Amino acid sequence: MIEVRHLTKHYGDKKAVNDISFTVNDGEILGFLGPNGAGKSTTMNMLTGYISSTSGQALINGVDILEDPIAAKRNIGYLPEIPPLYLDMTVKAYLNFVFDLKKCKLPRRSHMKDVLTLCKIKDVEDRLIRNLSKGYKQRVGLAQALIGNPPVLILDEPTVGLDPKQMVEIRTLIKRLGKNHTVILSSHILSEIQAVCDRVIIINKGVVAADDTATNLSDKVTTDHRVIARIEGEKAAILQAIRAIPGLKYVRADMEREPGIWEYEMEAQPGQDIRREINRIARENEWNILLLKTMEMTLEDIFLKITMGEHVELKPKGGEQ
Repeated sequence: MIEVRHLTKHYGDKKAVNDISFTVNDGEILGFLGPNGAGKSTTMNMLTGYISSTSGQALINGVDILEDPIAAKRNIGYLPEIPPLYLDMTVKAYLNFVFDLKKCKLPRRSHMKDVLTLCKIKDVEDRLIRNLSKGYKQRVGLAQALIGNPPVLILDEPTVGLDPKQMVEIRTLIKRLGKNHTVILSSHILSEIQAVCDRVIIINKGVVAADDTATNLSDKVTTDHRVIARIEGEKAAILQAIRAIPGLKYVRADMEREPGIWEYEMEAQPGQDIRREINRIARENEWNILLLKTMEMTLEDIFLKITMGEHVELKPKGGEQ
């Protein structure tokens, strides 16, 4: 388990991280998101003990990273964005070096074999790291994080430089690791976070801006005012009628789905549900509505709204109206 309590980091007058708190439970995969300069990397560096906090606590399995850094770091496997590799070593020699550096007590031969197999680098164990592709180097970096079988894994951009097939394999591996490890995964690939993580934290301007599952974040954002409709009828007349709806911000008809059936994308003022008004207009003009739905919010939509300072309107708790 990871516990962050009122963690703060100042650089002079600048607050890089400002009094953030959150918990990552055993066996949970947490996606950690934030734009450049939001405090994401600073937070991860404090969690791993790379830099100290100005105030607050970071507890790794109950051990304060500042009070007892050696004990806390025994519980952490860390993969930085740029893997800490010795390029003139072979893969096997490097991982044996990491094994010794971590003072690992597990049976060396069987543990090394398990890690090499898990990361799918057994076939390159005797090659110099400098001669490996970027994708294989990333795998070696992940392998070093797994040496010692630490209960907590902190992975910063683990799929950087991988081809699509390798990305899928690493995502599958991370999901498998989440069954026995607590994982924090930082990534700029939002689809990756959505596919792998149980929960998402978005940090912006040094504070936690959102903390929930990707599904719940999407459900909480009111989308009744953003509508997609497929309507059968004369396009110009339909656009004219929709534009007359009070409070409408815009309407677009960019795609003819079937002959005479266009798809209309509309947005009204936040909190204004225009679906009934669209139905009324269609009935009065004898137009057929073949589809009418609110737009779903993707994790990317939510991320951009939060980090770009847009107002995010949340539905009342429990779905109350």
